[in-house]
Amino acid sequence: MSSLVPGISRLNPFSGSSKVDDEDKGEVIDANTVAGGGHASRESHITKDKLRVSKALREVLYKENVLSKGEAGVDTEQPTTALRELLDRSHIKVPPEVIDRNHPLPEYFISSSHNTYLMAHQLYGSSNASAYETALYTGSRCVEIDAWDSDENPDEPKVTHGYTLVSNIPFRSVCETIRDVVDSEVANEKNAAPIMISLENHCGAHGQMRLAWIMQEVFGQRLLSKAVREKGHLEQGGLGNHVILAELRNKIVVIVEYHLPDEEESSSDSDSSEDEEAKKAHQQYNQQKQECPQGIIIPELAELGVYAQSVKPVNNSWFEGNLENAPHHQLVNVSESGLKKHLLGNSSKIARHNAHHLMRVYPKGTRISSKNLSPVPFWGIGAQICALNWQTFGASMQLNEALFAGSGGYVLKPAALRAGGNGNILTGRRKRLYLHVAGATDVPLPADREHGDIKPYLTCTLVHPNDLNNMPPKRKTAGYKPSKMATFMHKETSPANDPVWNEVLDWEYEDSEMVFLRLLIKSDDSFARNPIFAVAAVRLMYAVPGWSFIRMLDLGGHETTCTLLLKFQFEDI
Repeated sequence: MSSLVPGISRLNPFSGSSKVDDEDKGEVIDANTVAGGGHASRESHITKDKLRVSKALREVLYKENVLSKGEAGVDTEQPTTALRELLDRSHIKVPPEVIDRNHPLPEYFISSSHNTYLMAHQLYGSSNASAYETALYTGSRCVEIDAWDSDENPDEPKVTHGYTLVSNIPFRSVCETIRDVVDSEVANEKNAAPIMISLENHCGAHGQMRLAWIMQEVFGQRLLSKAVREKGHLEQGGLGNHVILAELRNKIVVIVEYHLPDEEESSSDSDSSEDEEAKKAHQQYNQQKQECPQGIIIPELAELGVYAQSVKPVNNSWFEGNLENAPHHQLVNVSESGLKKHLLGNSSKIARHNAHHLMRVYPKGTRISSKNLSPVPFWGIGAQICALNWQTFGASMQLNEALFAGSGGYVLKPAALRAGGNGNILTGRRKRLYLHVAGATDVPLPADREHGDIKPYLTCTLVHPNDLNNMPPKRKTAGYKPSKMATFMHKETSPANDPVWNEVLDWEYEDSEMVFLRLLIKSDDSFARNPIFAVAAVRLMYAVPGWSFIRMLDLGGHETTCTLLLKFQFEDI
């Protein structure tokens, strides 16, 4: 461990050398965050009492014949009943079948967190059990625990990121936090969804025995410790069905590792965007991992992997036919870079595999500052668990929020990605989206900015599952500045934090159920990087045609009082 300290201690997670697009960044998720796994669409005190509509946008609603002049409240500052109803109406409609739980578990996307215990950086951040509470309450349904033997007390394993400067917390504390969340959800929700634990074991035999014992002691009857129906164990041979999501109720479901013969220990790939200190730290990290190979999983722990045994494939048999030496209920656990190598020419095969078996995709090891993988292409081949770094509310977390909006963290995959599907979610049909952008109200500003020195504009990116290179087509409005002439002539003009754009943005794309739109309100700053003030994302198959208000979030996934007025219009080409 000591050999890692010099290299890691000089790393800066937000150094200027990063080449990440500024629009992909997010700010730290905390206890006040509401978004990440679909919960931002829930009603709150802000949506009930604090949203308003600028005078300029009330006039737009009248001119567009959405509301009458009286209903729009053009001549009054008080919100009318009709205006309040329009504000309260959601801009999305989630089809009931998408959140129906009567399908086999592999037929769902699952909102998932990677290295959940971390509060920030992957190599020298801090660990805290409260991070599990934050992830679960903001919509994650699959969390990760990295368990290690503790030198201080062999009977109490610890949770940490091995071979790094990350602090550690007791495994027991993590389990108690998850238990308390389950109890709170059962008490407050009518239909709480199961929580899955991706258990990464680094313990010896005694430590593993303690892991199994502590989970059974702390979770009690909440833990799924045996099959809900025995025929579920026959699914590997095609003789039975996988467990139905509804059958899991609100249980805690553990994913346990299963080591295949000739399995190699995974390592963190180097990345050209890293500086020399980061590369050196990763080389040391990989070397120490190789010196501590994985051992066997004891039966007492293995049997808790009732419906998911995690494997790291040693060949291509898992998508070419059937996984060799497979356990019951295999879950293919693969890094984003490892999976990308197979996608060209094999995507339909992989998607058909994922129609019957679980897959977990995790960020490549070079994402040390808690940056994220781009999940949409992996969702496009049916990967159920795209494990995201839940530390910041960046682009990938915004898309995760959009996919799982209005759900309990489980969303049914498109028919092409389920049993009997062909594995191809592209329809071959062309679509055009016209986005009519009226304007926004109450754009949130940082403490160091004034209304008079911003020039807000809306920039939007269309995120498509075919985009493996993460280069989505972008459109943007012009920047908005209040009219100086109108002010000079004592005419009313909308202030900069209530911008009016009145523009139409459009895209042409191949139709698919897995297309998303990201929306960012930024400021066109001269001689500086344009800051992001508010964000949102929409799964286009959920979008309600016509005029709607979209509730905007800040970069930490917190609610704001900002709303964006726009209209979705779709045309077949």
